[in-house]
Amino acid sequence: MQLTFRVDMTGQTVGPGGVHVAGTFQAPAGYPANWNPATSALADPDNDNIWELTVNVPAGVYFYKFINGNSWAGAELVPLSCGQDDGGGNVNRLATVGGTGLRLPIAAFGGCATQLRFAVNMSGQTVGVGGVHVVGNFQSLAGYGANWDATAIPLRDDDRDGIYEVQISLPAPGRFLYRFVNGSTAAGAETVPAACGTNDGTGILARTVDATAAVNTTPTLCFASCTACSGVPSTSYPTYWWNDAVFYEIFVRSFYDSNGDGQGDFVGMTQKLDYLNDGNPATTTDLGITGIWLMPMMESPSYHGYDVTNYKATEPDFGSMAQFEAFLAAAHARGIKVIIDLVLNHTSSQHPWFTQSLNPASPYRNWFIWSATNPGYLGSWGQTVWHPRNGSFFYGAFWSGMPDLNWRNPDMKAAMWDASRFWLRKGVDGYRLDAVRYLVENGSTQADTPETLAVLEEFHDSLKAVSPNAVSVGEAWTNTRGVVPYVQNDRLDLCFEFDLASAILNSVRQSNPIALRNQLTLVNNLYPRLQYATFLTNHDQNRVLDELGGNVDRMKQAASLYLTMPGVPFLYYGEEVGMSGTGPDEDKRRPMQWTAGSQGGFTTGNPWRALNSNYAQFNVATMSADPNSLLNHYKTLIRLRNNQEVLRKGYYLPATATAATLLAYARVFGQEAVLTVANLGSTAVANPVLSLSVSTLAAGTYRVTDLYTGQSAGTVTINSQGGFSSWSSTLPSLAGNQTWILKLVSTQASSAASAKPAFALSLYPNPAASQARLALAQAPAAQSQLTAYDLTGRVVHTATVSGSSHTLDTSGWAAGTYFVRVQSGKATVVQRLVVER
Repeated sequence: MQLTFRVDMTGQTVGPGGVHVAGTFQAPAGYPANWNPATSALADPDNDNIWELTVNVPAGVYFYKFINGNSWAGAELVPLSCGQDDGGGNVNRLATVGGTGLRLPIAAFGGCATQLRFAVNMSGQTVGVGGVHVVGNFQSLAGYGANWDATAIPLRDDDRDGIYEVQISLPAPGRFLYRFVNGSTAAGAETVPAACGTNDGTGILARTVDATAAVNTTPTLCFASCTACSGVPSTSYPTYWWNDAVFYEIFVRSFYDSNGDGQGDFVGMTQKLDYLNDGNPATTTDLGITGIWLMPMMESPSYHGYDVTNYKATEPDFGSMAQFEAFLAAAHARGIKVIIDLVLNHTSSQHPWFTQSLNPASPYRNWFIWSATNPGYLGSWGQTVWHPRNGSFFYGAFWSGMPDLNWRNPDMKAAMWDASRFWLRKGVDGYRLDAVRYLVENGSTQADTPETLAVLEEFHDSLKAVSPNAVSVGEAWTNTRGVVPYVQNDRLDLCFEFDLASAILNSVRQSNPIALRNQLTLVNNLYPRLQYATFLTNHDQNRVLDELGGNVDRMKQAASLYLTMPGVPFLYYGEEVGMSGTGPDEDKRRPMQWTAGSQGGFTTGNPWRALNSNYAQFNVATMSADPNSLLNHYKTLIRLRNNQEVLRKGYYLPATATAATLLAYARVFGQEAVLTVANLGSTAVANPVLSLSVSTLAAGTYRVTDLYTGQSAGTVTINSQGGFSSWSSTLPSLAGNQTWILKLVSTQASSAASAKPAFALSLYPNPAASQARLALAQAPAAQSQLTAYDLTGRVVHTATVSGSSHTLDTSGWAAGTYFVRVQSGKATVVQRLVVER
């Protein structure tokens, strides 16, 4: 499809470098790489200061910005109203190309044309393979060819909430007609009801929109309806099977040896499945995990397995393919999902692909990255990345035994997609992806390139085509803002939240909740709701017990925190019995400690690595017999999470407490809540006073129970904002490094759960940037009162709403989560609104 960029440089001094455009369209259009500011030049042959460039690209969504010159120093600052934040504070323009070409309206350099956002709720509809489109009499004006063309403008549902959206640019304001189409042919066009329809001149009814402001958004109504979808969902974000899971990370070599050769194996893991989950939810002797992540189990010459020699074979030390399949079937029979490590960045230097690439004439040569000379630059952490071989140099980011794959080679890419589909067809439930930040280099820029993100979008499509429910979990080991793009735009489902893990340990160590409270707020604001992986430490880090100075009470505290937080929790094997391990990676991956007997019950032979010296006290058998042990603490926490939907799916709210060492937060799902109160200090806090400013809980009296002990904690009165102030439980004082997990249940729970909202409230877009539109359906009063609160309960906006719609100006609001409360007559509805910057 042809895509034409046009920019008005009036008022700009165009330098000798000319005008360029850079973005995600460049590689698909045939340029060497995306986001190169010097390769895609625009021209102004008629000297009217309108610079243009036409390229050919496949259908898709492309991000771009204009450059005055040919370097990033001349890049325009795109206003947020006509662009999208990439997660790091940088705003790019976007263009949606469908089944026809797009000639973008002229935009001023650094300025915005009129923006029009379409949104439709497809709840209750089966979306066809053609997707969802919008048609209307604006298409020619917006550069999409003929009006009413059903192929031209696709909508997307990036956050999977059932609401399909697209934003387009218009050269001028106006009133326009439009309809939504389920599919990409006119046969799928909605029938617009007469109550909100206007004759389009042919006798067919269409919707209308007045695009008279800088940014205009249509109401988010149901397909073929004049109203918002009936009923308000219990939560405004999607959840998936992995949000119900607790994962357990296993290093196969160290878990259990079934044959006495000193190596853990598939048969040994199968024999120990009843320890992890016996398949009977009524029992309490098993750990209760519902997911397993296997560290590399494909054929490899090294002990760790991250240098693969055959992507379709099991590691012989661990057993045969048949034994792996038997393990997988046994895990599934117990309700345990299994994901495996997939190393996309590199292979082993002993992989046949690489050994064949040593020959410059081999078709495998370009499957890796070769250079006739040493480019000379170092890696992201100062390491050597160019390695000599046979008179040339190959690129390997981690070491010479792990040559990087060339993801620009379509044959290599096809082979890797084939390998990933192989294991999905075996029945694995998804992948943990190693080192995802480094897949595609752009010269000396080796991490977080746009090309890497594009490869992960392809991976997503390949994965979901074979197994739509498969999960992808990425290791993007960097700061939170750097991780977030990896879980956006249909890339990965989850990434590990390293900054949150560090904040948990630091706050527990320092008896100070501030760092953790701040990090929880950041994570809650930036990620898609609940879609990140929580953990304490993993196979590359010092064990938790060592990080916490051997203090078991602090270890229990850290477990209580991350197993009651939002996100998808991952335990590292042996964490639950306090295994230690620092120094070389092998020492962080020592054999599992099953008993106090010979070799810790791991093997009858000589273990591949000596056991920890603490195995006689810290082992499964000894701790199982002690009701107050760390292991039984983990069992209780995991059982609570498995039994309480609010702990798996509830959204996060900060709460406040009087003592400086206390961290308090709430999880809310539907009309239930859990309040976690953790004393990070070493001394008891008597009668802590707690407050919650706002939530979506209905007003009324709630019974409070400590889920961990089963003790009653009294009652609390929830006010009209869904919060409470200066409440104390009836429990004794909260001891040092102890945690209350308080369940709030309405005394009118049965009637509240079945009650229908008196009217429907929709907020869109959500997340919002500079403004959000509010739509009411079936509101009983002519006027409604609107109040918006931040998470502290501070009122940030009030208004009287006349009719069924209202525009909220959020441009002055800080990024974060807000609650919008609308009262119409005696009925009240509360919805969450996220504001992004």
